[in-house]
Amino acid sequence: MDHVRVVLQHGRPVTLLSAPGAAGALGAPGFLALLRAGGWNGGTPALLDCGAAPGLALGALLAGVPAVVLGPSPAQAGLLALHPGRIRPIAPPALDMAAWNPKRGTSWIEAWLANRDG
Repeated sequence: MDHVRVVLQHGRPVTLLSAPGAAGALGAPGFLALLRAGGWNGGTPALLDCGAAPGLALGALLAGVPAVVLGPSPAQAGLLALHPGRIRPIAPPALDMAAWNPKRGTSWIEAWLANRDG
């Protein structure tokens, strides 16, 4: 939740992205709780990475996760058709917040946000 808070405090357009495959460990309710605890109010796009698990992806969408990343699976095309714009076949470029150390400050986060495409 600190990662969410730190990124949102910059006031730049961002998409919040979970760690790869996080849906399998955290689940949709956990992801949404983490986002909300970090100050997310639904106004910023958020993606939960579901790996190649279509059941997790569908469950996340039904639980209120705005959008998911769903890797190749037999059900991917069908879910893409049923939920246009809410399923991404690949994750967008992301800043890995696991490398963030509060002692370093946030200038490197601001620099990444300022220099990324779209």
